[in-house]
Amino acid sequence: MARRRISEDATSKLAVWARRLALFSLAASILSIIVVRSDLLEIVPALATFAAALTFAVLAIILALGAFIVIWKDGLDGFGHALLAMGIGLGLIAYPVYLGMKVYRLPPITDVTTDAGDPPRFEAIAQLRPRDANPVTYGGRPAAEKQRAAYPDIEPLVVTTNAQQTYEAAFAVITKRKWRILDARAPQARREGHIEAVVRSPIMGFRDDLVVRVRPDGDGARLDARSASRYGSHDFGDNANRIRALLEDIDTTLGSEAAVKKPQPAGKPQPKGGAAKR
Repeated sequence: MARRRISEDATSKLAVWARRLALFSLAASILSIIVVRSDLLEIVPALATFAAALTFAVLAIILALGAFIVIWKDGLDGFGHALLAMGIGLGLIAYPVYLGMKVYRLPPITDVTTDAGDPPRFEAIAQLRPRDANPVTYGGRPAAEKQRAAYPDIEPLVVTTNAQQTYEAAFAVITKRKWRILDARAPQARREGHIEAVVRSPIMGFRDDLVVRVRPDGDGARLDARSASRYGSHDFGDNANRIRALLEDIDTTLGSEAAVKKPQPAGKPQPKGGAAKR
């Protein structure tokens, strides 16, 4: 019994509590992710739980630092506890810190489109969005100016393939990405092609909304896309990245027959390759 008491007294209490807080923050983070992805609760309480978990992770890091000092100074045990707490804490706050850097660099945009003058409309998604979500209407000229300054490369995909082929390529890409399609209407003589889908973020499972519009354009077709976050005042650049990747994949799917139709100097051949040439 005496040996056990001495061993316990020789372990840094700061290290023990740092480990406890780190494990608690890890469990709370996992629980909040499960809640968001399974729709068990509203998103606001789930995010509050995640924020509290990150707070405990920061406290665990602080206690671990204190434990390292005490262990070095007094020769106590508990280095492994403190190291575990430090690893868990840093791992949990690394991604939020990365997002914070994005907030500093990028403007507060939550809705990005290839056609700010006539953005594709959410129809089916407009009926499903909760009341506390961001509005489905585009932000107009102020939003367009912010987008143009931050993402000047976000442009429509104009190709030489017809509207039906372009629509089928878009549908195939969205299906391959396993985005949940809520509405899909192929283009007809007097009707544009229209696809609406819900996209889940890879970690937290947040829902973003996507709409694709396909219209005839001379002998070819024009594809416009719009991606919007349901919640928050900042998308961390995700919507713009999503549209870029989507258009590139559609262009690749269309293959060598897809060509961007842009004005060219006289005598200069039209470039091939589609969205990648924007």
